[in-house]
Amino acid sequence: MNLAHLLCRAAASGPQRPAVAFGTRTLHSYAALAGRVGALAGALRGKFGLMPGARVAMAMTNAPAFVEVLFACWQAGLAAVPINAKLHPKEIRYILEHSGASLCFATPGLAEDLGGHTAGLIALKDLIDVGTASRPSASYSRLLGHDTMAPASCADDDLAWLFYTSGTTGQPKGAMLTHGNLRAMLLSYFADVDAVNERDCILHAAPMSHGSGLYILPHMAAGALQVIPESGAFEPAEIFALWNSLSGVGMFAAPTMVKRLVEHPAAASHGPGGLKTIVYGGGPMYLEDLRRAMGLYGNRLVQIYGQGESPMTITALSRADHARRDHPRYESRLASVGRAHTVVEVRVADEDDTPLPPGQPGEVLVRGASVMRGYWHDPETTTKTLRGGWLHTGDLGTLDEDGYLTLVDRSKDLIISGGANIYPREIEEVLLCHPGVLECAIVGRPHPEWGEEVVAFIVARPGASVETAGLDALCLSRIARFKRPRDYRFVESLPKNSYGKILKTVLRTRV
Repeated sequence: MNLAHLLCRAAASGPQRPAVAFGTRTLHSYAALAGRVGALAGALRGKFGLMPGARVAMAMTNAPAFVEVLFACWQAGLAAVPINAKLHPKEIRYILEHSGASLCFATPGLAEDLGGHTAGLIALKDLIDVGTASRPSASYSRLLGHDTMAPASCADDDLAWLFYTSGTTGQPKGAMLTHGNLRAMLLSYFADVDAVNERDCILHAAPMSHGSGLYILPHMAAGALQVIPESGAFEPAEIFALWNSLSGVGMFAAPTMVKRLVEHPAAASHGPGGLKTIVYGGGPMYLEDLRRAMGLYGNRLVQIYGQGESPMTITALSRADHARRDHPRYESRLASVGRAHTVVEVRVADEDDTPLPPGQPGEVLVRGASVMRGYWHDPETTTKTLRGGWLHTGDLGTLDEDGYLTLVDRSKDLIISGGANIYPREIEEVLLCHPGVLECAIVGRPHPEWGEEVVAFIVARPGASVETAGLDALCLSRIARFKRPRDYRFVESLPKNSYGKILKTVLRTRV
């Protein structure tokens, strides 16, 4: 079944209910949103001639247009390719090229930045600036005047969302999420995360290209309101004001966002207001930070653990788990990421994929209805990652006797800063382009606000002059700003084992 039917169903049952708001201002009812989506879908198929299965990229900051473009892709039988708006234009170009995107919708600023980076992309027919909520662009407005089309027929295994996640090879991989995968995710949200009704809303303060955008689906299924902050970003003062203006507010937030909310000077005076639920995930939540958040907001927090390959759906630590202070293992449960979602199985296994007993660390494996179909145009990595029918997450963890999973390490050297994934290899390859750099290694170190920050160890070539400013400039020309190292350590050599592999565990102890 096509996911676009979620919107059709909501529009049929409550056509005048508010569907999309920009701040406190309602932009579209469900009937109006359905009409706009139908017209956009008609334009995608009629004006541009896109065939079922074609990919449409969305290089967009958080904006009301994100919701209608996403559902228009599905209504037209196409696959959406949401792209992290913080990426460098060169990184976005790679995703456009690799996915073979036929169109790219972009918000102002990003559209301008991308203009000079899309030349030569054979598959790309057009780059469309959507404009703003108050002033849509002329080209986008013309699309909204096209003849409408009904939802195309889609099978559960048809591609719906092509999610690009950074890889250890230095290039992102496209996780293929199907209509069936995303339907399993939204149903599991109701079963394991939170109940939603038509009087509730979701506040999109985290990137809609990632977790917050995925949570459009359960709220669309419930006929709830999608609220986009006027800033299009995470601004604590704005979030507090919206909490006090809205009711039944749910939102997804990285642990660093929760920490920023708690530490904001106005946090105590504002209180939770109309806040119903904060779903947090995407990085480690430290116990002290969690206690402070619960002290301010009460029993309104739920934790999820997921990956792009099993979107938002591996384990959940429920609201009830947060509240059971009388449980003998309450502290260890708070430090865990909860139990397996209803639609998946989770196990911890050794190097041979043999399940391990409770308390023994191993790799976290997942299988179930939410696990991706595979990686786009990468059968070798797909076979390796999904071997034996299980998604190999690359994360290390332990399961207790009650099925609660605790993550103990990230075997792929992943750095998580502000809820965003950063892979060291990608930065290392950029730094090695500097003529004065002989060797380098990237590790993460703890940061009180962002969770982790990037540190680079640099070995210069004999006689070469390497300066921090030059390395910074090189990184900013190749990769997103948030991936840039925050500290450079110049060393004579890097610690290595007998096989010549750099010992990053040693480097981490130095930072």
